[in-house]
Amino acid sequence: MVEALTIVLAVGHTRGWRTALEGTGVAVVALAALVAVLGPALVHVPLSVLRLVVGVVLLIFGLQWLRKAVLRSAGITAKHDEDAIYAELTARLALTGERPPRDRVAFVVAFKGVFLEGLEIVVAVVTLGTSAHRLGLAAATAAVAVVIVALTGALVARQLSAVPENAMKMAVGVMLVSYGSFWTGEGLRVHWPGGDVMIAGLVVVYALATALVVRLLAPGAREPVGVGR
Repeated sequence: MVEALTIVLAVGHTRGWRTALEGTGVAVVALAALVAVLGPALVHVPLSVLRLVVGVVLLIFGLQWLRKAVLRSAGITAKHDEDAIYAELTARLALTGERPPRDRVAFVVAFKGVFLEGLEIVVAVVTLGTSAHRLGLAAATAAVAVVIVALTGALVARQLSAVPENAMKMAVGVMLVSYGSFWTGEGLRVHWPGGDVMIAGLVVVYALATALVVRLLAPGAREPVGVGR
């Protein structure tokens, strides 16, 4: 969501807020339509199959997020500098020339940024909400999160680097992998000790494992030990 906010702010400051907000609004409507279409369809899927599918999907998303966050925390890949991304996108948009009455370039950039970033949220909302039979609650929670990010963007404006995106991605990744592991087991009819409480245990295990992997992958830990002569 932070990346989508960066794109919208860059488009708004460079090409005009009207077009940026139009692109954002159309993307949000399209994402809401996806939730409305996919949600009811999943209700008819058997619960065990649904849990297995949900678990696998969450594992895929969670492991992808964790991988990126771990590599950035370990210093192997560069962390996202939202201010640099903002400056680069602003410069690129400025090179497209004068703005016509209907700025198609700005509209497409804003729409694509919000829609593509929002697809991950839609998948999480539909899978989590349907499996727990709380699609409305999951959608409302996601909407609140989007509003919070938007308000944060309005407050910090160009100072997006103050938002700890990598830490947020790591925390979300741990949660997704934990829920994904739990529901994959549920779909395979695994009896977890403690029931739903086991999710908290999985969160702790994955968080500790993530911290350990970051330390092992850090440049200092990977330096070869010299052999004395």
